[in-house]
Amino acid sequence: MSFDPSFTTSYLVAFAMGFATSLHCVGMCGSIIGTLTLSLSPEIRSSKRLLIPFVFNYNLGRITSYTLAGALAGIVESFIPAPTTDINGYRILQVFSAVIMAGAGFYIAGWLPRFAYIEKAGVNLWKLIEPYGRKLIPVKDRTQAFLFGMVWGWLPCGLVYTALTLALTTGDVSKSALTMLSFGLGTLPAVMGVGIMTSVLTRLSRMQRFKQAVGLFMVALALLAAMPWLNPMAVIISHTNH
Repeated sequence: MSFDPSFTTSYLVAFAMGFATSLHCVGMCGSIIGTLTLSLSPEIRSSKRLLIPFVFNYNLGRITSYTLAGALAGIVESFIPAPTTDINGYRILQVFSAVIMAGAGFYIAGWLPRFAYIEKAGVNLWKLIEPYGRKLIPVKDRTQAFLFGMVWGWLPCGLVYTALTLALTTGDVSKSALTMLSFGLGTLPAVMGVGIMTSVLTRLSRMQRFKQAVGLFMVALALLAAMPWLNPMAVIISHTNH
């Protein structure tokens, strides 16, 4: 039995990372959804039934951008020269991804504040994209909400970048995109919930013990990424001698 060097990363890990870390981003995501909400008509704002489809379309756009970023990461990875195209090269990428993931965990727990500097990596790109988001305000229909979400999906975020390093280890463009899709779907419940139960989620996200628990969970995921043979969803191939 041996591990397929083209894919030893689990979609489940990406989903779990998104789900665990999404409450940490409630403050940022809440302010963006707040901007979206305030731009809507009073009739829509006053009705959860009318508001939820706008919030959902915003999140659909955001997750679409994550998926596109994953595909781009897969394309970039395909151009990385040997020895990263062999099994040893993928181990290097896996360990690198695990280190970044562990750093994100320590950051969430409050033990590594300097990890926030990683977000500067996307600042220049964001300066080019952000004006298009502002042009969509006020949001008048669900299509605009989707496009608004696509723009804000590129907001510099260290946790999204952490997921992208995980996507880089897949060895395939489609799998890299699916990894980021899984991450985005993991963030969906909490970010959707911001528009429904904001006070509860905000209070939970500010609890230090909760942050530490999430941070330690991220470190555990990092160990899982570094040691894929422990990953129950890793692809394993067997060689049979004839």
